[in-house]
Amino acid sequence: MTNKVVIYGNSTCAYCSAARMLLTQKAVVFEEIAITDNPLRQQEMQERSGRQTVPQIFIGDTSVGGFEELLALDKSGELDKLLTG
Repeated sequence: MTNKVVIYGNSTCAYCSAARMLLTQKAVVFEEIAITDNPLRQQEMQERSGRQTVPQIFIGDTSVGGFEELLALDKSGELDKLLTG
Protein backbone atom coordinates (compact mmCIF):
# COMPACT_ATOMS: atom_id res chain seq x y z
CA MET A 1 0.00 0.00 0.00
CA THR A 2 1.21 3.50 -0.77
CA ASN A 3 0.60 6.59 1.27
CA LYS A 4 -1.48 9.37 -0.25
CA VAL A 5 0.61 12.32 -1.45
CA VAL A 6 -0.78 15.86 -1.37
CA ILE A 7 0.93 19.00 -2.66
CA TYR A 8 -0.36 22.43 -1.74
CA GLY A 9 0.96 24.93 -4.26
CA ASN A 10 0.28 27.24 -7.15
CA SER A 11 0.91 27.25 -10.89
CA THR A 12 3.61 29.94 -10.90
CA CYS A 13 5.89 28.46 -8.22
CA ALA A 14 9.10 26.93 -9.62
CA TYR A 15 9.58 24.76 -6.52
CA CYS A 16 6.01 23.46 -6.91
CA SER A 17 6.79 22.51 -10.51
CA ALA A 18 10.02 20.81 -9.43
CA ALA A 19 8.17 18.81 -6.77
CA ARG A 20 5.53 17.73 -9.29
CA MET A 21 8.27 16.72 -11.73
CA LEU A 22 10.18 14.68 -9.14
CA LEU A 23 7.06 12.82 -8.03
CA THR A 24 5.97 12.25 -11.64
CA GLN A 25 9.41 10.82 -12.51
CA LYS A 26 8.96 8.39 -9.61
CA ALA A 27 5.50 7.45 -10.97
CA VAL A 28 3.85 8.74 -7.80
CA VAL A 29 0.19 9.67 -8.08
CA PHE A 30 -0.51 12.82 -6.08
CA GLU A 31 -3.32 15.22 -5.33
CA GLU A 32 -2.56 18.85 -6.03
CA ILE A 33 -4.38 21.54 -4.09
CA ALA A 34 -4.10 25.02 -5.60
CA ILE A 35 -4.12 27.71 -2.94
CA THR A 36 -4.02 30.67 -5.33
CA ASP A 37 -7.11 32.81 -4.75
CA ASN A 38 -8.42 30.21 -2.31
CA PRO A 39 -8.05 31.52 1.26
CA LEU A 40 -9.74 28.45 2.78
CA ARG A 41 -7.23 26.07 1.17
CA GLN A 42 -4.37 28.40 2.11
CA GLN A 43 -5.55 28.39 5.74
CA GLU A 44 -5.90 24.60 5.62
CA MET A 45 -2.31 24.30 4.38
CA GLN A 46 -1.02 26.61 7.10
CA GLU A 47 -2.88 24.71 9.82
CA ARG A 48 -1.62 21.34 8.57
CA SER A 49 1.99 22.37 7.99
CA GLY A 50 2.57 25.35 10.26
CA ARG A 51 4.10 27.08 7.23
CA GLN A 52 2.99 29.75 4.78
CA THR A 53 5.25 28.99 1.81
CA VAL A 54 4.53 26.69 -1.12
CA PRO A 55 4.87 23.94 -1.91
CA GLN A 56 3.84 22.09 1.21
CA ILE A 57 3.99 18.36 0.66
CA PHE A 58 2.32 15.66 2.71
CA ILE A 59 2.87 11.93 2.48
CA GLY A 60 0.12 10.28 4.43
CA ASP A 61 -0.16 12.34 7.61
CA THR A 62 3.52 13.34 7.51
CA SER A 63 4.41 16.91 6.63
CA VAL A 64 7.47 16.62 4.42
CA GLY A 65 7.97 20.37 3.96
CA GLY A 66 8.85 21.87 0.61
CA PHE A 67 10.73 20.77 -2.50
CA GLU A 68 14.20 20.94 -0.94
CA GLU A 69 13.10 18.61 1.87
CA LEU A 70 11.44 16.29 -0.67
CA LEU A 71 14.64 16.19 -2.72
CA ALA A 72 16.77 15.46 0.37
CA LEU A 73 14.43 12.58 1.29
CA ASP A 74 14.75 11.21 -2.24
CA LYS A 75 18.55 11.41 -2.23
CA SER A 76 18.75 9.66 1.16
CA GLY A 77 16.39 6.87 0.10
CA GLU A 78 13.88 7.83 2.80
CA LEU A 79 11.28 9.08 0.30
CA ASP A 80 10.62 5.58 -1.04
CA LYS A 81 10.14 4.30 2.52
CA LEU A 82 7.66 7.09 3.29
CA LEU A 83 5.76 6.47 0.07
CA THR A 84 5.31 2.76 0.71
CA GLY A 85 4.38 3.25 4.35
